[in-house]
Amino acid sequence: MGSREPCRHAVTRTRFGPVAIVWENGKHGPAFLQVLLSKPGLRAQAIREKLFPGSVASSCGLVDDLAARIEAFLGGADVSFSLEPLRLDRCPAFQRRALLAEYGIPRGRVSTYGRIAAHLGVPGGARAVGNALATNPFPIVIPCHRAIRSDGTLGGY
Repeated sequence: MGSREPCRHAVTRTRFGPVAIVWENGKHGPAFLQVLLSKPGLRAQAIREKLFPGSVASSCGLVDDLAARIEAFLGGADVSFSLEPLRLDRCPAFQRRALLAEYGIPRGRVSTYGRIAAHLGVPGGARAVGNALATNPFPIVIPCHRAIRSDGTLGGY
């Protein structure tokens, strides 16, 4: 029985609080498992400790680059992110499809949960899309804020 290498994490400070990046060594470098944002009263480090106990603090060039891109994005810069190092395979199939559709929405544009559901071939699936985006493991990299309710207001996700 082989032992699995523990996952790793790096924390970057942003104007909106700490962001934790959790990753593991992949075949071609770091493979990102999750990006954790701080929430009111709950820092990203505490969320990381709960979800990934035993992860080891570590970094490398690709992790540092992602951290810098997240900081720049949160600072208002027009930043693009690659999906290549994301472990999207850890997401259920429908969530993965919803996340990829969301990722395709250009900066400065929005869509609705219903339109995304229709695009995915699930008419009436707006709530399912909202739930898939609400548990996005890669916020900022895949920006869920580009989906809104059909009435033009922000959703509860």
